[in-house]
Amino acid sequence: MNVLTIDIGGTHVKILATGESERRKFPSGPEMTPRAMVKAVKALAKDWSYDVISIGYPGPVAAGKPKIDPLHLASGWVGFNFEKAFCCPVKIMNDAALQALGSYQGGKMLYLGLGTGLGTAMVVGTGEEQSPVVLPMELGHLPYKSATFEDYVGTAAIERLGKKKWRKTALDVIVRLIAGLQPEDTVIGGGNVREISDLPKGCRAGQNANAFAGGERLWQEAQIQIE
Repeated sequence: MNVLTIDIGGTHVKILATGESERRKFPSGPEMTPRAMVKAVKALAKDWSYDVISIGYPGPVAAGKPKIDPLHLASGWVGFNFEKAFCCPVKIMNDAALQALGSYQGGKMLYLGLGTGLGTAMVVGTGEEQSPVVLPMELGHLPYKSATFEDYVGTAAIERLGKKKWRKTALDVIVRLIAGLQPEDTVIGGGNVREISDLPKGCRAGQNANAFAGGERLWQEAQIQIE
């Protein structure tokens, strides 16, 4: 079974299909509707073969469907019929949770995505014979200083604070969340992880390709639980 994974971000949509070596991408942004996304994906993947689709969605997902419209994209995502639009089976997961699933190596893992906002998720193993439980979270909206975690570590904060102060703040947020959740493994992903050269002890840098690995696992491991 060939899987087409679609990783929807605030600035770009990235896609990769089973058996392909090079991902493809196109700009997203505040004018992109779900219908426009589908049209662009179909055009970009027209020479690829795929049977099913995994979508990493930049917002809360409930029962496999978007719960609210994304903050940085156009409206219309809630209630949109992705299976009808793509004419094939589709599974949708929060984008940070999909990255987390693709990054998972065992135990209790915390994923923090430093991107447009702050993506957060946990993956917890339930035993050697069982698939992991994926726990999408929205920790970026918790209060921090005069606003929220996301306001201080999202992309906009780099320009507002400057890289040096942003880096110090991001490390403080990472340490606080690790102290509160006590993971055995922590993955720091997202496009802005490259701005931090020395991650705290017990952390490892994620890779963008992990979203595509998560998209594959979402179909290959049928018993994965998404809470």
